[in-house]
Amino acid sequence: MIRKDQHEDNRRAWNLATEAHNSHKADQAGFLRQGGSTLFPEEVELLGDIQGKTLLHLQCNAGQDTLSLAQLGAIVTGVDISDTAIEFARQLSRDSGIPGTFERADVFDWFEIAAGRGQQFDRVFSSYGAIFWLSDIRGWGQGISRMLKPGGRFALVEFHPFASVFEWDWSLHFDYFPPPEGVTWEDGVGDYVALAGEALTPSGYVEGVKDFVNPHRSHEHLWGIGEVVTALTDAGLRLTTLREYPYSNGAKLFDGMRESEGKRMLPPAHLPSLPLMFGLVAEKAG
Repeated sequence: MIRKDQHEDNRRAWNLATEAHNSHKADQAGFLRQGGSTLFPEEVELLGDIQGKTLLHLQCNAGQDTLSLAQLGAIVTGVDISDTAIEFARQLSRDSGIPGTFERADVFDWFEIAAGRGQQFDRVFSSYGAIFWLSDIRGWGQGISRMLKPGGRFALVEFHPFASVFEWDWSLHFDYFPPPEGVTWEDGVGDYVALAGEALTPSGYVEGVKDFVNPHRSHEHLWGIGEVVTALTDAGLRLTTLREYPYSNGAKLFDGMRESEGKRMLPPAHLPSLPLMFGLVAEKAG
């Protein structure tokens, strides 16, 4: 069931968090104009050749990855629930000179709007802390299927749900199978960009907002990999790739994480190797 009330709380939390996040990123437009990219190799590989392809970026946030995909030749449309994020993305597109269409909407509303316009895309993409803001994973899968052209591809790179069982200090604390109503955080979306520092600011890190505290609560739905895959296959898509990664790209999810080559974050040395991200590709029959 779609919980629009939860999505609205998340919209308010993300509006303020997005301002804090972007306050730490130096001259993003200049970085992109000079050929810079905020993408990691995993998403580029899973998307495949996107030159000249129409690409829908769901939950695109402030548009940095979307415009980086446009730099690779895609014709991009980004959708996000945050007013602040979409305003920033549109300005970044103008300032960088990289074309992109950005629309502010709850993705479930947008699926209906786009279907009414007859829109479909060669690629649909989502990544990094996206799906757990959604209250209906089956509706998400169906919406993606509707948005794909025959022969189209959906690519997802996301934090591994197994990692959600840990507290900041790596102690086991949270349920892998959360309650159906989701989990509410009274302190909303935090400033994970400040926490990660240079790892999430390829254009350069600046101090920006200090000691950010979000006054708006947020709600998460921690979907397991089985639920994600089933939502896509039940919607008629064929899973072609499923990968797990023992690192997180850029994000310092827990205390003591070590940075390795390519801004990949690993658990502290005393812990075993753990799945911290997963990626998948699902395709629509041609």
